Amino acid sequence: MAVSRRGLLRRIGAAAAAAAVAPSFVDAFTGRAGPVRLDRNENAYGPSPNAIAAMQDAVRTAAFRYPEADREALRDAIARIHHASPDRIVLGCGASEILRMAADAFLEPGKTLVAAQPTFDFIGDCARRSGARVVAVPLTRDHAHDLDAMLARTGPATGVVFICSPNNPTGTLTRRRDLEAFIQRLPATAIVIIDEAYHHYAGDSPDSASFIDRPIDDDRVVVTRTFSAVYGLAGLRVGYGVAAPGIARRLAAGALPESVNVVAARAAVAALDDQQHVRLSVARNVDDRQEFYNQCHARMLRPIDSLANFVMVNSGGPGAEVIEHFRKHNVTIGPSIAGFDKCIRVSLGTSVEMAEFWRVWDQMPMRRMTM
Repeated sequence: MAVSRRGLLRRIGAAAAAAAVAPSFVDAFTGRAGPVRLDRNENAYGPSPNAIAAMQDAVRTAAFRYPEADREALRDAIARIHHASPDRIVLGCGASEILRMAADAFLEPGKTLVAAQPTFDFIGDCARRSGARVVAVPLTRDHAHDLDAMLARTGPATGVVFICSPNNPTGTLTRRRDLEAFIQRLPATAIVIIDEAYHHYAGDSPDSASFIDRPIDDDRVVVTRTFSAVYGLAGLRVGYGVAAPGIARRLAAGALPESVNVVAARAAVAALDDQQHVRLSVARNVDDRQEFYNQCHARMLRPIDSLANFVMVNSGGPGAEVIEHFRKHNVTIGPSIAGFDKCIRVSLGTSVEMAEFWRVWDQMPMRRMTM
């Protein structure tokens, strides 16, 4: 339903008034006062009640056990939901560990990593530590991966090509059919990592089809997923990769022993089983994202259309100053974005958290902001 500018401003005023009477934010889960955390792309509504129950049971009954059996149960559960064989599944301490494993396995001095700029740069950090060179290719004008430019920067030394879609921090999608054509043209020696951390939020369309659920016949493709986003388990650090069996073995050779603990493994299995909670989280995110756009438009801000649980916004002024303003008011938002000096990335929170965000925004000294 369309909302008038006057109506939006009335809602803004009401939200600010509500926040003004409760200046100290209290975390809904811990009950402790603290900052409003809109910086890490978490599911602000938390995990499935089933996952919480599984954690509680694991603490009572299995915290004294090593996690081998539970890790295997999680691997089997992931394999079932994706209709894949268990030997294709690699577990990690968050998807970040899978990216670190890939850097260890396929990058070294003399090799290159090709990735977008900006994107999730953890694998870039891992590549640099391995002695590899990082080739950063700017996004297109519509904030998709510039696949032609990336292809032009590949060659015999290319060890890994990294694709994050939806991309972090832009929230934008690179079309599936474009990625398929791109992969076919890459050097045969290049491993392709497709980070699908925010896949659930992207909707169900041919452009967003997962490379796990609709695999292509190419053993070079590794897909990473995380339980930190839609499943609401960021604090437990669980992620996984899906790859051809031979690639999966090479990745797993660099895994930390038992990096997924009993509590995390059981919670992740329960989260996978509760797809209703996943659908609810996605639906909430659609509503929250639209409300964020409404608030932006009422202030004549320019958000980038996102298919994730965060939005990148042209703040109209130096992004670093905006980030610092929020920090001083006990609200954390995403870090500065290289090449997008006026932009900020805001993770979507609960209605109370977002009311506080906009209250702090409206305290910004606008004389310093230039559109």
